[in-house]
Amino acid sequence: MPGLDRRGARRLDLAGRVCLVTGAAQGIGLETVRALAARGAAVALLDQDGDRLRSCRTTLPAGRAHTIEVDVRDRAGMATAVGEVVARFGRLDVVVANAGVTPRASSLRTMDPADYDRVVGINLTGVFNTVHPSIEPVIAGGGHIALVASMAAMLPGPLGSPYMITKAGVEQLGRALRIELAAHGASAGVSYFGIVATAMTRSAVDHDPIGSALQQPRPLRRRISAQEAATAIVDGVQARAARTIAPPAWTLLAWLRGVTDRLVDASASRDRRLHELILRSEREASAGA
Repeated sequence: MPGLDRRGARRLDLAGRVCLVTGAAQGIGLETVRALAARGAAVALLDQDGDRLRSCRTTLPAGRAHTIEVDVRDRAGMATAVGEVVARFGRLDVVVANAGVTPRASSLRTMDPADYDRVVGINLTGVFNTVHPSIEPVIAGGGHIALVASMAAMLPGPLGSPYMITKAGVEQLGRALRIELAAHGASAGVSYFGIVATAMTRSAVDHDPIGSALQQPRPLRRRISAQEAATAIVDGVQARAARTIAPPAWTLLAWLRGVTDRLVDASASRDRRLHELILRSEREASAGA
């Protein structure tokens, strides 16, 4: 059975590949679409904002971009969208689960539960809804699934805990997925960003008095552009990287927090015994379905 140390260790050539990006109508998602297209991939753009999607499509290569209006919280709708991509292009090689939102600044004591549910529904459950129907075609093409988390996954989250909670959940989903896909010769990785200059950041930080007061230490305040974040994601896809971090100033924090994490993940991704347990579990689940 091929594992990540054989087939999955090779770089992923994006020319001729089919990619799917959620939250693709603006910000990091749109720049990721552009970067993937520039490297020769066909790209499906998924977003709940239909007007923005239609506007984006006109700026992308004809015949190599397909737009689908869908909310990542809609599990059946996401399964249908993935099926539509496979039907149109004949395959699906790369998935970038990027869609995300921030909560209103609030303590857990005063938080509106509906806002908590909204953030969890998009940022965490929405990632599952994106990944789950994509796994089979990605395995078939020996592809890669990239999950956009955040350095917020590694930090406490006063007055914004739903965002940190969901990004920590995305990180763990990505680590488990990488090990499970390794048993099939495919791969997955997690992208961690500090502060990215997007409309979401401006709304949550710059235009919110409480958000703007919650400043990171000076070395960590540098913002990167959405284009820089997209380049990091796509470089990580091509390298089948387990994790990508930008800007570099955050790397030390990641290492101090998780040296053993890296060693455990790398070892588990190459553990043939664990691969066999994963495959056995999947066979038993299929037999019992």
